[in-house]
Amino acid sequence: MSCCSSEGHHSDGGTDIAFAAGITTVYTVTGMTCGHCEQSISAAVSAMDGVQAVKADAATGLVTVVSTAEPSDALIGAAIGNAGYTLSGRASAHAH
Repeated sequence: MSCCSSEGHHSDGGTDIAFAAGITTVYTVTGMTCGHCEQSISAAVSAMDGVQAVKADAATGLVTVVSTAEPSDALIGAAIGNAGYTLSGRASAHAH
């Protein structure tokens, strides 16, 4: 379930955040189409214990989570699901 119109329009309130030192995990999420979607997912995941920072990017479908310990994919998936989106899994590691 998306928060956007069928055309995917909504104001973009996304901002970049500075990630704290911790464990960084990147997830692929479906259903994100705008800044409001990014905010909804970020708020849901940020409320979880141990989460230090969250960056959701509708353009790529990626959600980056920085946490104090290895995150539970099931709990992250539940938080994203409760916000109305679907966690597809962890994103492939990117070579730097």
